[in-house]
Amino acid sequence: MAEEAAGDNGRYWAFISYSHRDAAFGRRLHRKLETYALPRRLVGRKTAQGTVPKKLAPIFRDREELAAANDLSTEVRAALKASRCLIVVCSPASAASHWVGREIEVFRELHPDRPVLAAMRDGEPADCFPPGLLGKDATGAAIEPLAADFRRGRDGEHLGLLKLVAGILGLGLDELVQRDASRRNQRVTAVTAAALAGMISMGFLTAFAVSAQQEAERQRGEGEDLIGFMSKNLREKLKGVGRLDIMRAVNLRALEYYDKQASSLTPERRGRRALVMLNLADDDVTQGDYGSAQRRIHEAFAVTRGLMEAAPHNPALVFDHAQSEYYVGDLAYAQGHVAEAKAAFLAYKRLADRLVTLAPGNPSYRLEVGYADSNLCTIALDKPVDGPAALRYCADALAQTAYAANRMAPSDEITEDLIDRHAWLADAHSANGDIASAKRERLIEERLLAPQIAADPKNMELKESWVALQIALALVDEANHKPGDAVKKLKLANDVIVSMTALEPANSDWQSQKTWIDNELLKLRQPPI
Repeated sequence: MAEEAAGDNGRYWAFISYSHRDAAFGRRLHRKLETYALPRRLVGRKTAQGTVPKKLAPIFRDREELAAANDLSTEVRAALKASRCLIVVCSPASAASHWVGREIEVFRELHPDRPVLAAMRDGEPADCFPPGLLGKDATGAAIEPLAADFRRGRDGEHLGLLKLVAGILGLGLDELVQRDASRRNQRVTAVTAAALAGMISMGFLTAFAVSAQQEAERQRGEGEDLIGFMSKNLREKLKGVGRLDIMRAVNLRALEYYDKQASSLTPERRGRRALVMLNLADDDVTQGDYGSAQRRIHEAFAVTRGLMEAAPHNPALVFDHAQSEYYVGDLAYAQGHVAEAKAAFLAYKRLADRLVTLAPGNPSYRLEVGYADSNLCTIALDKPVDGPAALRYCADALAQTAYAANRMAPSDEITEDLIDRHAWLADAHSANGDIASAKRERLIEERLLAPQIAADPKNMELKESWVALQIALALVDEANHKPGDAVKKLKLANDVIVSMTALEPANSDWQSQKTWIDNELLKLRQPPI
């Protein structure tokens, strides 16, 4: 079916040409193009390039696919002849590659009327375009091709991909971007619908939970699994798309589920209910409702402490109470009670250290120590700043997280933790007057964050980290007496934070960031936006 979708113009939708030095990028681009699903409203449309398919497969990537060929040149020529367009990965290496240059030449000989698209990976236009890509105007001067610019700070991974898709299919870029954005917004709705469906299901489970004992236990078991999914997995998805309202609704329904069984809750279920209370408290803090957060945390704290004291060598119960200690500190810090927050965070660290003692082979407990150290670093950076303590805690937080990351399967969560640790260590270096080291950590943070955002550009938590990074880099520019560069970064950060608050106006943290950016621009003699 994939071959039929390519129509009369060739077996392959595109042929990707690249230098062996760009092989990793070529593989990634090949995968992204073949797996990109076209928006449904565009599928079936007739364009100058043929009928828009559901997916752009197959796409030909040379070198590895031809490893077993007896006559490489013949096979490459056959693949070029069977391709609807040519995509050239542009870099200084490809510009100097005889192989890439020859593929461009042959493709144009075979198909003078078919598109040749450029994907800029590295370098500058003057040194990354192979000569065969450059046209000439009436005076003989070189004309650079229109390119999808995958370089950092330019089109980026997603827009660059859409430019190539539009070029392959002969679609207008604006329409493809709009349709793609519409589909991504629908994903938020889909996550919301999943949450609501789960809430409805839980309602049915609750109704049966007080019936006959055997049936009640079966229903409770299903309810527990659903709550676990909603409190952890689904919550992370909702946080990612910035849906605080749905998170609260999910947690309130989970709380209702447990309260229906108040007289028969086992210690394990009391602990799970405490987790729900902490989730609700977290939502309260985000909205600035400290009174409600205080009540929920106090109730959860009493439960997790009692369970831990009854079994002090049970790592799971120690972990649960560590979360309660963390939330006590987080609420105190949000209210400006720094001494109280420090005491709670020290208690949290003692519990995290106990976890490592109880289960030294569990790398996730090392992560917990990293979280605790990071919290204490935050306290040390508060006024009055304790520079040496901040550097000690932040460096240890990074070391603990890196230790865990080297012993756990790679994941977005681990990468995001490393991003945070480098960010805090940069702040600690700044507090100690070491601007060069601070900038080094920020650049590491930027390198780690860029692929995360490219892979998930709608993730609100990643956007929040990106905004914080731009603000931090702007402060480095100010320290290096580069106010113009600082203003540019602050304006970029402002544009993103405005789009975020439009989605979730109740988020007080984002509102505070917006106010801070406005004030900083005024300090730099720039009008607020």
